Formats: sequence, structure tokens, C-alpha cells
Amino acid sequence: MHTDDLSDWMHDHAFHQGSAAAERGTRIVLWITAVTMVIEIAAGWWFNSMALTADGWHMSSHAVAIGLSVLAYATARRYATDPRFAFGTWKVEVLGGFASAIFLLGVAGMMAFGSVERLMAPQVVQFREALVVAVAGLLVNLVCALILGQAHHHDHDHGHGHAHGHGAHHDLNLKSAYVHVITDAATSVLAIAALAGGWLYGWSWLDPLMGIVGAAVVAVWAKGLIVDTAKVLLDREMDHPVVDEIRDAIEAGSDDRVADLHVWRVGKQVYSCAVTVVTRDCARTPDDVRRRLAVHEEIVHSTIEVQVCPRTPVQAGPDPA
Repeated sequence: MHTDDLSDWMHDHAFHQGSAAAERGTRIVLWITAVTMVIEIAAGWWFNSMALTADGWHMSSHAVAIGLSVLAYATARRYATDPRFAFGTWKVEVLGGFASAIFLLGVAGMMAFGSVERLMAPQVVQFREALVVAVAGLLVNLVCALILGQAHHHDHDHGHGHAHGHGAHHDLNLKSAYVHVITDAATSVLAIAALAGGWLYGWSWLDPLMGIVGAAVVAVWAKGLIVDTAKVLLDREMDHPVVDEIRDAIEAGSDDRVADLHVWRVGKQVYSCAVTVVTRDCARTPDDVRRRLAVHEEIVHSTIEVQVCPRTPVQAGPDPA
């Protein structure tokens, strides 16, 4: 049985260190959102405003979705060193972002349905009172956006070391919370416009119409977030510039060729790769290839297979006789 010490060849797979600032900011925003949600829903019901009610229910979905983001951060941190996760727990955060985006899409559908229903059956709205609550909701959204924006900048300032000219990748879990807040701010603006129009000009139809516009805006942003998170969850990274850079680093200045290459992300700005290199150099080793890849700090884990391709013997021509 092999009893040598293998520690020199072993390492952990916790490639993502998490972001305390992002988690802390998201927790604060969760509590602010939950309190404002209750106020807006109650005020929308009391003042009979569809735009305000839609904004409140929209914010309720944000409370659930941002709660998922907080849970994702906590889960990723708790299981960061669990060996059952082959490449760490970063994708738990991405999964939280994906779930939040699905919630956002569902809210867009609810907003559209409620607004169409109100267009078909108009009701009396207490515009002035509802307008005050909508403005307060917008201010809350702006405060939440500021908190998450500061968390994003803190995370970016401490995580750009591996960018290597590719541009920083966003914390998709934090981005999902930020998108929820921004969409809520946008619907608050639309609600304010609708309520102001109804109060000043008697345009009661503007209230549900703005609800439909808000639903469309939310759906577009939700779709973008779903695409971003799904790419990571499905390991769709083979169109990233780092793939060609890996290939160039291995093949440049030699007869070596990359026969098979797989690249996937294991953190916001770090990657893992599995590569098969075909060479005519019998002395070529995986360590040689790994040294070539060392110029790319974003490659934090690599599995390298080297196959020797025998030189094709020169075939003898026909006998001139």
C-alpha cells in the first residue's frame, strides 16, 4: 500500500472566499424591504390604488427573493469547506440569484394581470394619500440601492486581482438583490407618475396602465438576470476569451496541440480547466503545461493529460527500377 505523504499534491477546493460586505448589506436591505412592503400593501388597500398595491406586492416578492439571497450567502459560507462540493460552494450563491430572477418574472406576471383587471373594472383611487406613500417607498428603494451599491464596490475593490484584462465578474447573488431593488424603484416612479396624473388631471386609467408598463420593465430585467445566472449554472463558458488564451498559452512556440479543452467558472473571477495536450516531445510532462498556464492567475485548478503522438515515418517511394 502506498504510504508516502501526499500533502504536496493535495489542496482544498474552496476557490471562492465569499463577501462579508455583500452579505451584510443584503441582510440590511431585507429588513428594510420587509417593513416597507407591509406599509405599501396596507396603504394600497386602504387608498384603493392598484399602482401602489402592485408596488407593495412587487416589494413582497423582493423580500422573499432577497431573503433567498441572504440564505444563499449563509449556506455557501457554512459549507465552504465541505468536501462533498467538488469545486466549492460559490454556485449556491448563483443558484440564489437564479431563484430570485424566477421570482421577479412571476411578479411581473402578477402585476400585469392585476393591472389589466383594473383597466377592465376601474375603481376610485385616493390619489393624494397614495402618492405620499409611493414617494416614501421610492426613498426607501434609493436607500437600499445605495447600501447594495456600496457592498458591490467593496466586493469589486477586494476581488479584482484575477481579472487579467477580462473585466470583473459581478457577484450574481448580490446583483439579483440589486436588480430587485432597482426594479422596485422603477415601479415606484411609475406609480408616482400614475398617481400624480390621476390626482391632477383625473386620469384614473393611468394607474393600471403604469402597472402594465412596470410589469414589462420587470420582465426584461428578470430575463437578463436569468440568462446571466443560467450560463454559470450550466457551465456555458466556452465562448469566454480565457478559453482561447489557455489554448494560446499551451500551443505558443511549440508543436504541442490542445486536443480537448473544458473550462468552467468556480468563482466570480476564477476558472477550472481540464485539457488534453498532444505532443511529439516524449519528455513533455503535465507540469510543463501547468507552468505555461501559470501566467493566467484566474486558472486556479487544472487537470492536464499529455498524450505523445509518434512521428509519422517517411514513406518510401516506388522502386525506380
